[in-house]
Amino acid sequence: MNLDTPLADGLERAKRFEQGLQQVVLGQERPIRLLTLAVFARGHALLEGSVGVGKTTLLRAVARGIGGDYERIEGTIDLMPNDLVYYTYLDEQGRPGVAPGPLLKHGEQLSIFFFNEINRARPQVHSLLLRVMAERSVSAFNREYRFPYLQVFADRNRVEKEETFELPAAARDRFMLEIAIEPPADPAHIDQILFDPRFYDPDRLVASAPADTLSFRELNGIAEALQGGIHVSARLRAYVQDLWRATRRPEDFGIALHEADSGDMIEAGSSPRGMSYLVRLARVQAWLSGRDRVEPEDVQYVFAPAVGHRIFLKPVYEYRRAELIPELVGKLIRRIAAP
Repeated sequence: MNLDTPLADGLERAKRFEQGLQQVVLGQERPIRLLTLAVFARGHALLEGSVGVGKTTLLRAVARGIGGDYERIEGTIDLMPNDLVYYTYLDEQGRPGVAPGPLLKHGEQLSIFFFNEINRARPQVHSLLLRVMAERSVSAFNREYRFPYLQVFADRNRVEKEETFELPAAARDRFMLEIAIEPPADPAHIDQILFDPRFYDPDRLVASAPADTLSFRELNGIAEALQGGIHVSARLRAYVQDLWRATRRPEDFGIALHEADSGDMIEAGSSPRGMSYLVRLARVQAWLSGRDRVEPEDVQYVFAPAVGHRIFLKPVYEYRRAELIPELVGKLIRRIAAP
């Protein structure tokens, strides 16, 4: 390891940040690592998981660890784009008024915006959110509001499908990662969560996490230095390009799926943006592992959560997505020769 001093200093703080999250939400080492990667790669993330597995608690702990303000909104069938920007009210004298909504009220202090059950909101709402994610700005009240430190996290209700609007390909592609959060499997962790009173009060639990381990205003600078300071060899670049080609035409690499024609299955493979996100995440994973050079295992660690949701299947296969995409991603990692 030969990390520059700023990156070495940042690495120590990143480890404390990650350890603080692990104290709050037990048995979620991989999701926490992926969230840490997203924080330092400065990307948005889509969370997948059942109700009550700690997604909101985890994001509140992330906001506490990096500082800045946290805001959450619930997706509903009647939510409109303006509900993110402003709300109207009657004051004590009965006169109408307008106040900044959840996106605007914190200004540049907003560091974490959590959209709960995003698939319950209408496509018009998704459209506004996509602009905020892409440009970190929004126009309102005849001016431009900017959010230079903002990260957007969202989750989907995967149990109830009534009155939901699934995210289109363009919306899913805006998320750097899709992170699966499942109930813990370790009996010791389950015992603590069920019987230790510390886990009964989410507010007190979040308050017990280390505060301001990182500075949200410094993260953009750390991320830029990190991307410039962690190297990718020519052989690894060729490996990533092979993976990219294989997401579009797996049959060219001799990859076939059980009971599916892989040559006729894929509508579109990963986008250029998606593969650049993969490289950014792999650099952060190498850095968190104490290295100044990306290795194949860094790419493989982030490949499924960075690329799986960017492979789009033809309609006849889409209903089997939960079965086919993990199989395809696994075969891509196993069959494409790593340097």
